[in-house]
Amino acid sequence: MGVLKGLAGISSSHIKYVAELERRFKECYSLAERARSLGYDPAPYPESSVAIDLAERVEKSVGPPGVAARIRDLSRKMPREEVAFKIAEEIAQTFSRVGDEEAAEQALRTALAILGEGVTIAPLQGISSVRVKTNPDHTRYLAIYFAGPIRSAGGTEMALILVVADYIQRLMGLDRYKAMEVEARRFVEELRLYEREVARFQFKVSDDELFNVFMKLPVEVNGVQTDPVEVVSFRNLPRVETNGVRGGALRVVNDGLIGRTQKVIKIVEKIGIAGWSWLKEIKPQMTDLEEAREFMYLEDVVGGRPIFSLPAARGGFRLRYGRCRNTGLAALGIHPSTMHILRDFIATGTQLRIEKPGKAGIVVAVDSIEPPIVKYADGSVYRVNDPQIAAKMKDSVTNILFLGDILVSYGEFLENNKPLAPPGFVEEWWSELLNKILFERFGDIQSGSNALELEVERVISFIRSPLKSFPTPTEALKISRNLGIPLHPRYTYFWSNLTPEEINLLRMGLSRSIEKIGHEGMILEDLDGKLKILLERICLPHIVEGSKIIIPEGEVIYECLGLGGTWNPPRDAVSGTEYVSKASGIPLKEKAPTYIGARMGRPEKAKRREMKPKVHCLFPIGLSGGPRRNIIDAAKGSGVVSIDVERRVCPYCNESTHMNICPRCGSSTLIERSCPRCGRKVDGDECPACKIPTTAYERRAVDIRFHLELAAKKIGMANPPEIVKCVRGMTSESRKPEPLEKGLLRAKYDLSMFKDGTIRFDATNAPLTHFKPVEVGLSLKDLARLGYVRDAYGVEISDINQLCPLEMQDIIIPESCADYFVKVASFLDELLEKFYNLPPYYNVRKKEDLIGHLAVGLSPHTSVGVVARIIGFTKANVCFAHPLWQAAKRRDCDGDEDSIMLLLDVLLNFSKYFLPRKIGGLMDAPLLLTLTVNPNEVARQAYNIETVERLPLEFFHEAEKGSDPKNIARIIETIGDRLEGEKIYLQGRRDPHL
Repeated sequence: MGVLKGLAGISSSHIKYVAELERRFKECYSLAERARSLGYDPAPYPESSVAIDLAERVEKSVGPPGVAARIRDLSRKMPREEVAFKIAEEIAQTFSRVGDEEAAEQALRTALAILGEGVTIAPLQGISSVRVKTNPDHTRYLAIYFAGPIRSAGGTEMALILVVADYIQRLMGLDRYKAMEVEARRFVEELRLYEREVARFQFKVSDDELFNVFMKLPVEVNGVQTDPVEVVSFRNLPRVETNGVRGGALRVVNDGLIGRTQKVIKIVEKIGIAGWSWLKEIKPQMTDLEEAREFMYLEDVVGGRPIFSLPAARGGFRLRYGRCRNTGLAALGIHPSTMHILRDFIATGTQLRIEKPGKAGIVVAVDSIEPPIVKYADGSVYRVNDPQIAAKMKDSVTNILFLGDILVSYGEFLENNKPLAPPGFVEEWWSELLNKILFERFGDIQSGSNALELEVERVISFIRSPLKSFPTPTEALKISRNLGIPLHPRYTYFWSNLTPEEINLLRMGLSRSIEKIGHEGMILEDLDGKLKILLERICLPHIVEGSKIIIPEGEVIYECLGLGGTWNPPRDAVSGTEYVSKASGIPLKEKAPTYIGARMGRPEKAKRREMKPKVHCLFPIGLSGGPRRNIIDAAKGSGVVSIDVERRVCPYCNESTHMNICPRCGSSTLIERSCPRCGRKVDGDECPACKIPTTAYERRAVDIRFHLELAAKKIGMANPPEIVKCVRGMTSESRKPEPLEKGLLRAKYDLSMFKDGTIRFDATNAPLTHFKPVEVGLSLKDLARLGYVRDAYGVEISDINQLCPLEMQDIIIPESCADYFVKVASFLDELLEKFYNLPPYYNVRKKEDLIGHLAVGLSPHTSVGVVARIIGFTKANVCFAHPLWQAAKRRDCDGDEDSIMLLLDVLLNFSKYFLPRKIGGLMDAPLLLTLTVNPNEVARQAYNIETVERLPLEFFHEAEKGSDPKNIARIIETIGDRLEGEKIYLQGRRDPHL
């Protein structure tokens, strides 16, 4: 159980769940240890280290030894940011004896690892070096040299590392960095050059702001050249060692310190760090106009990816607050009918670039929100509730009058620090008003129902199930008139799309055209075409049959327009809705005060990961394999190829080879290092004569045909595949090649590998907190085997249609991924049997056999994989997982995709010896594995996801006023609140839009 044993609030069911994960993991790990111990692989053990918590991840990735225990101790007393400062302070003091530079560098790397939850590569490769340099007045200060991978740290972490560095240099008795004007101007020139030639930044900052900030920096922000672009004006500066652009340094200042100023100020003031009050003077200017900010989501529109709606454009996506079981963490909900009506340009997982509250989010289907309203070729207008009808009739649609709702969680506004926007009047709001009025006037629902002359069960259903139970037009009008609450949202039309004059024109036209009115609706005869357009503009559903128009909800329109009684037009109405409400005496709320601008971003993705070109084996063959890099072709003719490979020697027969096992006598070989200058054999990493690093590889002639035949013989492959794609050369430090046997088997199963030896499948991230077994292909037997006993309501599971809370590390993978993993599992079994002489593990024949097996999820900007359990499949091109699992990978669900791997593939085939030696080569590699997700140690964005089953009435009132979401946090429980209250492991919480 590791660190989870000490957490309060953990349930017995979750303890059993984690125990099962650990059992499965140990099975895989033990088998991989046995296989690796045979000596065929680069290392005789699985190379992905297991870390139980943040503290261990930090120690294993950047050190220093023993720091994990201290991090755990401090984490019980203070928040993560304070822990980072305290650990940095202690390291700087402890390591001072080895020198200021070494002490500062270790302190900064460790602090950055703590701030980044120990999962990104930024502490290892984002900080190139730390130096103590001299100002013109001969005082000494710290300079940090950043590299490109610092970007993976995140904006706030990039900024805070500068504060940590300043804190350390003051502890060491150093002075501050005193920037020269020419250095600041160089920085401005460099940043603008980078924007033009390389890539944009997240924030747009003026030249003056950049100059002023740089002049006030207490530590020098420097860096290595990241791109082949050089400055023109401010070259050859004494304290700037390169004329090239330093992408890492630029991002730290622009997107870190300036872009996250407010967050940094808050943290600095909370901890009490002096010397950074000048940050309050920073006022980053995104653009000059508020309107321009709203339209930023339209930048870089790609041809073929449509713009669906503009900000405040009537008929676009209406803002609706709430969260479904598949939304949150940036994911947005729209009605499935909307997807079909838009010709399926939008599917589950498609990225929408939006105007607010954030920048983007994936789209998922939510059928409990307002559907689109469309006009068909015959002139009829329908509210398309049924997705099947939408799919069938989409070609008959001539106009989309209303796109429907876009469901956005309160947590998105909280996370993005954006004021709440006025919500449309929705069923949940109406039910809260109804409940409040009934208790205020009558004391209970029973008495209120009697007064309204409605069945009490009916009224209770309106309150408890507002998204499923709707009043009839007659009931809605009765409730509104008798209780004085706004008319039910289902019968509230888009009156503000009309002017008062148009409303009166419609009223008079309808009164002349009514043929019949009753509970079954209104029938109009020979309605004027201009009035028909007005009906369409308020999105009133109606059916056209010849010269007749049938309005099923005619009773409502009859009363709202005062056709049978009251009509007192006001003079002071500010909107069409207010005009109709005051004139008819029926309380009405605005149907859609806020529309969200949206366009299509990236399409959803579920695709096998392939290198370019595709590779089956990391074995170098130079140019001999032709354009396809096919080792089968390379083995033809002489079969001898000159390549750079690791140099090894057999201690028994003295055979020189690149293989771990001697091909002549079968003994384990040893690495042989030599000096690249004088050529002498050296035991150490440095030549004692030349004083330069030694190497463990050489260019040598390798008999490809011999090694190919040897590999095929070992695994019993009489007829190798016609194409086995390899690489021209290794880019790793050691030049160690992969065993050819693995490549032959991958080619047999048509599997593609990645740079680190693993086989991956990329899928768009999607959140999920609850599921129905029938949705993911699970039987009751499967559920019991997986440990699912009770549903979201605490009832014992006896039906595959029951709603179940998703365990924190269970994932639902795309069917295409499952089909691919069946082949991967078969490859691994054959590898175990024929290469390692061990029993098979998976024995998979169909995708259902994958259920219960462990996988690893990995984000490309990190180096820590998170273990997961496969429990089902989806036709969507996404990987559904608990928001906390996504956050453990330091990801949200804004449209990015991550890789999924089978656990045994990682343990058997991943090797650090294959990774490129260049800066950034360690990114997107499972250097560490997180076996158990600790909710306290995930990306904090997940803490803003609301967990309430209903949004309270006060929330809607505050949203109407445009309140700051932080000011109403007390009434909306979030994951963060549950974490503080030690309730995070409680199962059964349900979402409003289930």
